[in-house]
Amino acid sequence: MHFGINTFLFTSPFTNESTKLFGQFKKWGFDSIEIPIEDPGHIDPVHVKRELDRQGLVCGSICACMGPDRDLRGTPEQQQTGLAYMMKLIDQMVVLGCPSLIGPVYSAVGRADAVPQDEYQRQWATVVKHLKTLCQYAQKHGKQVCLEPLNRFETDFINTCDQGLKMLKAVGSPALRLHLDTFHMNIEEKNQAAAIRKAGKNLGHFHACGSDRGTPGNDHIDWKPIAKALKDIRYQGDVVIESFTTDVKVIARAAAIWRKIEPNRNDIAVKGLKHLKKTFGPSRKG
Repeated sequence: MHFGINTFLFTSPFTNESTKLFGQFKKWGFDSIEIPIEDPGHIDPVHVKRELDRQGLVCGSICACMGPDRDLRGTPEQQQTGLAYMMKLIDQMVVLGCPSLIGPVYSAVGRADAVPQDEYQRQWATVVKHLKTLCQYAQKHGKQVCLEPLNRFETDFINTCDQGLKMLKAVGSPALRLHLDTFHMNIEEKNQAAAIRKAGKNLGHFHACGSDRGTPGNDHIDWKPIAKALKDIRYQGDVVIESFTTDVKVIARAAAIWRKIEPNRNDIAVKGLKHLKKTFGPSRKG
């Protein structure tokens, strides 16, 4: 597996100027970079790819930023805006040499409503339809879409591995895989290792985050069973630290980060990576 860092810890939005961070990420020992692209117009993917190559890094994943106007179960306009946005991201992934579009690709983050079951089923069918279109586009371009269950406070739609697998089955595309995150699983799953094993070969992406969304390892999560489960299913994808701090104010508000989780955000990356390498083993080469 490769170890990655999500750039939201240090900047928002990510722009061409943000590539100046790559040198530090490389010195810390990361293999890959996860880039949340809030607007495709914020970057020139040719420039970003050149800077990645210069540092000997790869873009392992692009994170879909699903705001209120991008919602595959929203109004017709929100559905089309969200779908068009993610297709543009896939176009940029081709230039970046990035394999995976990840995140809550089904809905706007923060939309959490108690809806009647018939309304939920209607929304489900709408999301299935759009994900079929998105995954067909991704497959055509040799890319995969990794769907992330979020905790109950961030979505009412897909919270667990089981629900994610149900969506994968409904869409029926080899380009759609599962993205699990230890922060969300810590809230929603009875047993994180069991959820990982249930995902099995369908697991395409993995976020290693502290239980408080801080440093992995400086928290109460039992990491050894998680590492063993990933090894047992022969997971070969990226393991990415995704955390947020009050320094990046727009994202702090979106992620409900109201206090300093750690004294220094650099520690989240440096100490977190040290913990992951010790627990999960060294990075694979290539």
